Amino acid sequence: MQYLDSIKIETNQRVTASVIWLHGLGASGHDFESIIPELHLPNSLGVRFIFPHAPKIPVTINDSYVMPAWYDILDVKIDRKIDTTQLLASAEAIQTLIDCEIESGIDSTRIILAGFSQGGAVAYQAALTYPKSMGGLIAMSTYFATSDSIEIHRANRSLPIKIFHGINDPVVDESLGKSAVDKLSAAGLSPDYQSYPMAHSVCNEEVSAISYWMQHILSA
Repeated sequence: MQYLDSIKIETNQRVTASVIWLHGLGASGHDFESIIPELHLPNSLGVRFIFPHAPKIPVTINDSYVMPAWYDILDVKIDRKIDTTQLLASAEAIQTLIDCEIESGIDSTRIILAGFSQGGAVAYQAALTYPKSMGGLIAMSTYFATSDSIEIHRANRSLPIKIFHGINDPVVDESLGKSAVDKLSAAGLSPDYQSYPMAHSVCNEEVSAISYWMQHILSA
């Protein structure tokens, strides 16, 4: 498995938790780098933020232009036809990052996956199929692309999941965020859903909610 190039930022010399944050289509690990100070996490909470860069591949919906992408998108209709094989490969690459964090001494229950848009679809797959209990999953403006095929590992059947979506999202319709809630609930999980009057983006209120949720998970 190829190791993904990533940006790593630590909030304290004594790291006790990790957050792996996946960007969206056409972006890079730098996309969410600036969110760290906006989270206003307490200094006592030593977190290593990891922002991996997606590989550059041709993306069909963008005239096969080569850009950073976790997987190819073949059609942007509401059900979104994608290259599932590439998504699964990206999820495995993220799980390799999780393995590395555990090897460095971080307990798996103190590792959070966060993903925006395309990154969120990968985060769903990576977190829910990981063979050790994860700390939590944050899904932002995204969709549960592998909901019909995923085999959720028993270690993460109680995974804390926070889902955020914009009610005016023109890229990933809010119905897809709500559909993820329904499918996760049907699988026995208890996701928490929150929406905001925004488009395909992240707003200040959402950042505050993410901070509160992270602190709740990592202070437990």
